[in-house]
Amino acid sequence: MASSKVGSIGEYIREQRTRAKISLRQLADVSGISNPYLSQIERGLRKPSAEILQQIAKGLRISAEALYVQAGILEDREADTDVQAAVRADLVLTERQKQVLLDIYASFLKENEAGGVLGAEPDAPAETAEPEQTGPEQAGPEHKGKEEVG
Repeated sequence: MASSKVGSIGEYIREQRTRAKISLRQLADVSGISNPYLSQIERGLRKPSAEILQQIAKGLRISAEALYVQAGILEDREADTDVQAAVRADLVLTERQKQVLLDIYASFLKENEAGGVLGAEPDAPAETAEPEQTGPEQAGPEHKGKEEVG
């Protein structure tokens, strides 16, 4: 099982390197890892340490956490939103209160996702747009246009 993880991290690194359009030698240079060792990692022959993964991540300009998850060092979890991070960091709330707030927040996100609302308050833009559209100066040109046609 460990060998499959080693292979997958190597494949992942190669894929990220290819997407970044840099050669193995260039990645070796910018990350400070020898070219042969990096090649062995990509081919699944070596299991890189957390420090090596961090150097590779820096060279690829991706998060080290992504590589840690791929290598099985960290559990995969979705990144926190600003709201979730703020709730978790709050020193005044109890752990129970934090969890209740996070559960409520998650339910709102699910509700918005189900309704097709992604990341925006549905009523906010409509409220600000209505007064601009109902001004008399906008009704005037429409009215004039109709008189000229008719």
